[in-house]
Amino acid sequence: MVVLVVVRTLTPLAEPAAPAAPREEPARPQRLARIRPVAGRVATVMAWLLVIGALLLPNELAKITPWTFLRIPVEAVVGIAVLLALPARPRRVLAILAGAGLALVTVLKAVDMGFYSVLDRPFDPVFDTTLFDPAYVFLTQAVGKAGAIGAVIGVVLLVVALIVLMTLAMLRTTRQLVTHRQTATRATAALVLAWFVCAALGAQVVSDAPLAATDTAAIAKGHAAQIRTSLRDQEMFEGEAKVDVFRNTPGERLLTALRGKDVLLTFIESYGRDAIEDPLYAAQVGSALDDGNRRLAAAGFDSRSAFLTSSTAGGGSWLAHATLNSGLWIDNQKRYNTLVSSDRLTLSSAFSRASWRTVGIMPGVTQAWPEGRFYGYDQIYDAKSMGYQGPAFALATMPDQYTLTAFERLERGRAGRGPLMAEMPLTSSHAPWAPLPRMIDWNNVGDGSVFGPMAKEGESPEEVWRDGDKTRAHYRQSIQYSLTALTSYVERHGDDNLVLIFLGDHQPAPLLTGKGATHDVPISIVTRDRGVLDRISGWQWEQGIKPSKDAPVWRMDTFRDRFLTAYSPLR
Repeated sequence: MVVLVVVRTLTPLAEPAAPAAPREEPARPQRLARIRPVAGRVATVMAWLLVIGALLLPNELAKITPWTFLRIPVEAVVGIAVLLALPARPRRVLAILAGAGLALVTVLKAVDMGFYSVLDRPFDPVFDTTLFDPAYVFLTQAVGKAGAIGAVIGVVLLVVALIVLMTLAMLRTTRQLVTHRQTATRATAALVLAWFVCAALGAQVVSDAPLAATDTAAIAKGHAAQIRTSLRDQEMFEGEAKVDVFRNTPGERLLTALRGKDVLLTFIESYGRDAIEDPLYAAQVGSALDDGNRRLAAAGFDSRSAFLTSSTAGGGSWLAHATLNSGLWIDNQKRYNTLVSSDRLTLSSAFSRASWRTVGIMPGVTQAWPEGRFYGYDQIYDAKSMGYQGPAFALATMPDQYTLTAFERLERGRAGRGPLMAEMPLTSSHAPWAPLPRMIDWNNVGDGSVFGPMAKEGESPEEVWRDGDKTRAHYRQSIQYSLTALTSYVERHGDDNLVLIFLGDHQPAPLLTGKGATHDVPISIVTRDRGVLDRISGWQWEQGIKPSKDAPVWRMDTFRDRFLTAYSPLR
């Protein structure tokens, strides 16, 4: 209003001003004409960045640096030359196919990143699609069903958007090449020369990032070779599975050196070699093992330890369990499915054949588990049948101390029973390692409701996983807890007839171990009976429950036959 008054005051009053002609706005087409060139140049630059960025993108998070994208992709050089040489219609078809194909390879790279981060290996298109269902279950437990569904929908939309955008980007860059054919031809010739010179000299911008890049071609070729190998794997596995020297061994000749013993086979989730050797964990976990050694020795127990090389890392615990039990190398879901559909003799079914009562204490089983029949258990206790009334601790349905208490109440503590063989995975050290339980007086465990406040007091997975140092600290604490719970159980309930075999199923994810960690896990045998340990004196395992870095290392699939041979001397 003030501005209007001032303007009005300054206007001459001698004669009325003629009505102002309305300002002519630029016509819409004129505005668009000025905007289009700028928008077109921006779109072209973005299209080239998208295509070149996708070609140079590695399939491991650790390899992504700003320098990674300052290289010459051979796929771009070859692609430009081919597109320039083709007539219009084939050129357009090729651009569309190349765009969609590059988008799919980019998705494959992203999936590889996830697999390298968690399982320390690339995605296997033949076998690993079966892991999407367990991944969805994991996601549901972590963020709820609505969050899991939202995440799946988001991923699908992102994939579709990437395919569309990459195809459009390829079409746009192709049009630019044709429009500036002479310049493009000269640039291509220069790039070809530069690529070959860099390749010949081995020039690198950073370590493992050569200037003459072949990332996308190498990844596609590697997965193609992987598919061929995976498709042949079934035939190889069937041949391996036919070899079983114990297949027809009668029960009276099996495990005769363990007659009358209770044998407890216990897996500690994510208990890997790094837990006792990596400086980030070794002091605290080593302290828990040293304390366990002292308490077990005071209770009259002796032990021997070594390492086994697991068939998996970062996850896939069931593959490791199947490998140890069956004596076959189970490193993918297809092998696992084939195995559990067979009549292969497992450790648990060998004990059953030799007249032990066999039970599976499975706190991690929360839904139907038909493959449990394969292991030959007389009884399976899952999460619902163990009487637990407390809260879950993320993916650990119950604390290990409760699992061990339930085992004692349901099976080992029963009067008048015969010899018992039990397999028991302990899950408190399962990712995401938050919240964590604490040890309490064994007399107060009860139905598990006492653990309720601990779950509420502990940090959430989201809080822990935002900080790498905090994640590693919680992992370390979880391993300490599981080891303490197990050794304390043996100290409290062990007797002259107990033989405990405990080991890790696999190393944790590379986030905790670093890239290139072994797949080794510690294994120990604990008993009061010196004769049981004398049977394995030829194994050269070390005394105590903490193997040194020089301890023997076996493949996990060799354990079944060595164990059955050592304790079935009349075979």
